[in-house]
Amino acid sequence: MQLVFATHNPGKLQEVREILAPKYEVLGLADLNDHEEIVEDADTLQGNAIIKAETVWQRHGLNCFSDDTGLEILALNGQPGVYSARYAGPQKNSENNMDKVLQELKEANDRSAQFRTVMALHWNDKIELFEGIVKGHIATERSGSKGFGYDPIFIPEGYDRSFAEMDAALKNSMSHRGRAMEKLINFLLDQA
Repeated sequence: MQLVFATHNPGKLQEVREILAPKYEVLGLADLNDHEEIVEDADTLQGNAIIKAETVWQRHGLNCFSDDTGLEILALNGQPGVYSARYAGPQKNSENNMDKVLQELKEANDRSAQFRTVMALHWNDKIELFEGIVKGHIATERSGSKGFGYDPIFIPEGYDRSFAEMDAALKNSMSHRGRAMEKLINFLLDQA
């Protein structure tokens, strides 16, 4: 079965393809020759996920899903949250975003955090929502070279290494996106 993932982010697309293979062929926006930026101007993860799914549906008429993910840090009152990709500015620079988080947590004793993903599936003229959360904490420095975004500074509960130090299979088995994706897959299987 073919599904569109409403993203231009190659890291996210690769991660989702690994999770859904071989049952689903996942197309990204580039596969549809769609290079137009989707404006994510909602103030919630859920709102942004819905905007992206509905935009792709309107442009292409294909069943699709999208996600919005936020890193929520307790000591920062849930920030960067919905603004995670642009936390250090509109250029969406992961290195700058991590620098800002590490600087803001320099004196923090409690480094508790969670990644939260909300997925919106546009399926037969309806929107279905799925959420995944993984709890952990923010490291004092970067470690690892795998993954993307905040992965080098996020250490999931029960582990002593960052997401960026884990292979894709291990990370996907516990990640926020993997957990939301599992709920989405179960929904799709129930539709068959």
